Amino acid sequence: MPSSFRLRRSVLYVPATNEKALAKLSSLDCDAAIIDLEDSVAPERKKEARERVRDFFRRGERGGKETVIRINALSGEWGDEDLLAARVCRPDAILLPKVDTPRDVLDANDALDEMDAAASLKLWAMVETPKAMLNLGAIAELGRDPSARLECFVAGTNDLVKETGVLATADRRYVMPWLMHMVLAARAGGLDVLDGVSNDFRDAEAFTRECGEARAMGFDGKTLIHPAQIGPANAVFSPSETEIAEAKEIAEAFAKPENAGRGAITINGRMVERLHLEQTGRVLARVAATKERGR
Repeated sequence: MPSSFRLRRSVLYVPATNEKALAKLSSLDCDAAIIDLEDSVAPERKKEARERVRDFFRRGERGGKETVIRINALSGEWGDEDLLAARVCRPDAILLPKVDTPRDVLDANDALDEMDAAASLKLWAMVETPKAMLNLGAIAELGRDPSARLECFVAGTNDLVKETGVLATADRRYVMPWLMHMVLAARAGGLDVLDGVSNDFRDAEAFTRECGEARAMGFDGKTLIHPAQIGPANAVFSPSETEIAEAKEIAEAFAKPENAGRGAITINGRMVERLHLEQTGRVLARVAATKERGR
């Protein structure tokens, strides 16, 4: 788990050109928001989108949530200007699209260093191309180098489906292996990882099911396209009362003087190892972070 834990159960995409959505953002209960300059903005509105992003951050109406700006690819015609605008806005992170290799992340990091961007400005990477999947382990290794700024993977499932021709089924059966690979690589690199969007925001049942599957696979949260998805995502990716009770019981048991230094103990007839104590730490960190946000 990242050293500075942050809740990322619900991460809402907001088009930079949608003034109404930006104005409402501070009142929403999502843990984080991605202000999008890329896919949701038409080519002829890219300049306008950058201006709206600057205005939004100038007003400081973030509502205490983590804010991320998704820029266009640095290899394209809008990427450099997007990066410069994002640097001026000082979001928590910049989301890089179409990351294919570690070099894509390093180039963005080098550019930010040249701009004297604060070390606290992190990079997130979209995993949305076949080449990214093939290079995922090497990209994730950058998470072990604080100077590379990489902090989080975001699954771009729609693009992966488009680029590969894989059949998009309701149960995501053909995409599941790739999603599991993302989680595995993220954990190897000490990164957070977010599941891709659920396209039909009116189908609450399908969305909740996808959240449950994503949590079971090990994802930290889910990216969203509509505010109606925030509540279900927060609920699914939050520890249950049973999980919290078990976590506290394990933590309290290992904290007893007689268990100091022991690798395994017995609780209610069940052997519990120190690796379970580490899992307990993740659960309690989520609980503490949730309380800190007031929900």
